[in-house]
This record gives sequence, structure tokens and C-alpha cells, in this order.
Amino acid sequence: MTVRNINQHPPLPSICSALRLVNQHIGLEWMDEIQSLAIDLLNPSVEHEKRSHKLKRLVQSPNSYFMDVKCPGCLNISTVFSHAQTVVLCSSCGTVLCQPTGGRARLTEGCSFRRKAN
Repeated sequence: MTVRNINQHPPLPSICSALRLVNQHIGLEWMDEIQSLAIDLLNPSVEHEKRSHKLKRLVQSPNSYFMDVKCPGCLNISTVFSHAQTVVLCSSCGTVLCQPTGGRARLTEGCSFRRKAN
């Protein structure tokens, strides 16, 4: 078994120069062009941000919120979570304000609501 000295071999070309050599040999001129994307990643549209997943937005933000719901019977205002997982009843008259679904809670007919400010 012979041991070779590493310093005896010529230095290996860098990857970029090797790709250039392959490009010149094969004739792939299109590899040198800069291709632009179909969408702007730094300035997404409002519709695109609304449709995208809450963790994949440019600035992460939740889909849920708190809202003030007005009871249609007694006009009492209750605070309800938008994705409530239990039936929410009015504290004074006991009317059903919203029912849970798989995602957002469904408000009963006649209930008006407004999104709470931070």
C-alpha cells in the first residue's frame, strides 16, 4: 500500500468553474440567464395573505379573534371567541349565541357581532 502526499495533486477546480466548463461543453446558454418569479415574494397581495396558512404568511398572524356578540332577545353583549368549541349561551336570558363547527363558530340568526380591537 502506497501513501500519497495530498500536496502532490493539483488543486481541484471550484464547483462554479466546473459548472461553467460543463456549460461551455454542452452548450447550455439558458443556465446563465436570471429567471424572475411569477409572484412577488416580498410584497404579497392581501388576498394571497388571507388565503395562506397562518404560519406561512410574511408576518405570522392568527386566524382567530374575539368578538362582541349582541343577543337578539335581550340586547345583552357577550364576548365570544371566533373558534369557540362549545355552545355559547347568553348570560342573562340563556339564548344560544353560537354553535361550534369544525373551525369557526356559527352565529345564530339575528345575532350581530363586531370584531374586538386589540
